[in-house]
Amino acid sequence: MTITFKLSRQQELQLMQWLHRITGVGVFLFLAGHIVHIWLMGLGPEQFDSITAVLRQPPARLLHIFLFFSVLFHAVNGLRIILLDFVPPLARFQRASLYVSLFVFALLFIPSALLILMDAFLPSL
Repeated sequence: MTITFKLSRQQELQLMQWLHRITGVGVFLFLAGHIVHIWLMGLGPEQFDSITAVLRQPPARLLHIFLFFSVLFHAVNGLRIILLDFVPPLARFQRASLYVSLFVFALLFIPSALLILMDAFLPSL
């Protein structure tokens, strides 16, 4: 007995829409955290260095992967949406563009995530 999982075209596009929105929130949270981190410089080097030390720990590096996922997915999918909006004849290839954007995302994300993990858990290399 095999279990198959297949999404319709509408469900695929809807999933991409939701992921785009969720990663948009992730990008906003990343920017807000970055602004707060930079703001700590005004309080003195001790506070800034203490937060920086926490962010260099392996558990925080896992958060970096999620943040990088959000930024990269949002950017690649956003470029796909822009292309489809500004070149109306390409709307016929919406499903193909979805697969191309996922391929480009995976091509960029996987090696980068591995580098982030290597830096987190094997810092001497």
